[in-house]
Amino acid sequence: MEAWRKHRERLPLQPLERLIAEVVTQHPEYHPLLQTPEAVLEQDFSPESGGGNPFLHLAMHLTLREQLSTDQPPGIAELHHRLCARTGDNHEAEHELMECLAEMIWEAQRAQRLPDQQSYLACVRKRLQKLSPTPK
Repeated sequence: MEAWRKHRERLPLQPLERLIAEVVTQHPEYHPLLQTPEAVLEQDFSPESGGGNPFLHLAMHLTLREQLSTDQPPGIAELHHRLCARTGDNHEAEHELMECLAEMIWEAQRAQRLPDQQSYLACVRKRLQKLSPTPK
């Protein structure tokens, strides 16, 4: 929330704060929430509440951007590039990746094992195949 405040006030940002502000900018639905930090403490973001957790969502975007910048797991940057070409939108491509990232994390927690990067990449490839190519 501090990075968003600094961004709105046009204060200097550290590199990570710039990245956070960029991701938050793409999610105007979260702006009111982030502008009233005291209200956040009273909110229930559990799956049972019916809504998504905006902090988890934003954190997943940041995680994906780190993965893409380092190409970890190997091949994820190329798959992201192909998803961008299919969806025509970087943000939408990140949401496609997010579905697979969430599935990999959930499976690892459920099985009490390390995340399976190969199943993650396979999931992304499946999502890529299901997307129809963008019209030219």
